Amino acid sequence: MKPAEQSHPGPKADASSCELAVIGTGLAGLAATLFASEKGIYTAQIGVNAGIIHASGFLDLMGVHPIADGRVWENPWEAIDAVTTDIPDHPYARLPQADIRQAFDIFMNLMKAAGLPYRYQPDANSRVITTLGTLKPTYGVPESMYKGTEALKTQKKCLMVDFWGLKGFSAVQLEEMLRDRWPGLQSVRIAFPEVGPSVDLYPEKMARALELRTHREDLAREIRPHLNGAEIVGMPAIFGIYHTREVMADLAALIGADVFEIPTIPPAVPGLRIKEMMEAQIQSKGIPLFAQKRVLQVNHDNDGGFVLDIGEPATQSISHRLHAQGVILAGGRFLGGGLYAGRKKIVEPLFGLPVFQPPERTQWHCSQVFDPRGHPVNMAGIEIDDAFRPLDDSGKPAWKNLYAAGAILAHQDWMRMKCGAGISIATAYGAVNAFAMNARP
Repeated sequence: MKPAEQSHPGPKADASSCELAVIGTGLAGLAATLFASEKGIYTAQIGVNAGIIHASGFLDLMGVHPIADGRVWENPWEAIDAVTTDIPDHPYARLPQADIRQAFDIFMNLMKAAGLPYRYQPDANSRVITTLGTLKPTYGVPESMYKGTEALKTQKKCLMVDFWGLKGFSAVQLEEMLRDRWPGLQSVRIAFPEVGPSVDLYPEKMARALELRTHREDLAREIRPHLNGAEIVGMPAIFGIYHTREVMADLAALIGADVFEIPTIPPAVPGLRIKEMMEAQIQSKGIPLFAQKRVLQVNHDNDGGFVLDIGEPATQSISHRLHAQGVILAGGRFLGGGLYAGRKKIVEPLFGLPVFQPPERTQWHCSQVFDPRGHPVNMAGIEIDDAFRPLDDSGKPAWKNLYAAGAILAHQDWMRMKCGAGISIATAYGAVNAFAMNARP
């Protein structure tokens, strides 16, 4: 629902209030809340679990441009320069590179402090191994996966391991896909501790099981006979949820070889780790988190702020009313519910903002599913000014203290450009800075 035209009399006596409300609990929303907290902005967050639990754990900054040419960039900063020249309305064009670097540095430090460290080269993408055995350019690599990138470079003798009952992850496929790049690669399929070969396995349950040392001992006992001189062992991303470094170090000691992770098909453990870590950080800072809730309606109050009615998505029943001086809209695109694709057009359902999109539905997609240019609908989204404020039909800010960040923004195809995490982190940082500069007293 769009904000009511009449002014709201203000929050009721039982209403709570904050300086900034962040709508969305994906990477952009969570990052915005943490950035705001670092600045001392009293913030509340609202949203349901969405895309972040499907994340591979890789933090893409900029990897491919132009999409149609499939050009892969080794230096993501040079890629950003090219993108902002060719697509001047791309979200990255709203920020100087110094701010994007600062955003990543702050975010990486937060991750490290929370026990989920990342590795990255300041001016280069890394080539990481995917579930399919392809190599993907990415910027930030979880420490639990980075040893695989290093081992591929140095051609360490490696054993790939998968498990009976685990779908969507094949050590044989990895061996076949990487054989030309990685001589001496081996593969084996084994039973997961205390589970028979006919039982379906799920990465999250496997990861939780490996937080118990007895299960790690059993797993190492299964792997050791298959090493055949391997110096490092690659496995699906199952090295625990909360104690990944400890699980990884202990497994390496028990097996007698280094270990590393490879992402599985979603929903994936690395995305769950990010979600759990960031939500724990938010809760430890005393930030109100309305988890598994949605903003059902927004009104303006007499002070130029917003009154948000929050409730259950299924029943549409309002359970809380929140007054906020400003709002960052970071609800993602279609999966997160930030945008809705109707029969004729795409709409932004909460504030009624105009959405940049092809003029006709027949133009959303190219005739070929795998058209190398991508599909025009993937560039749809909310248009913003340089202060990250969504624009109305006249090209002016739609609401004084409304900001937007993340995948909901227009003029970017984050999946094909390999820049999803970068856009989320950088624009969250930009939106928070804009609020701090323009909206705070």
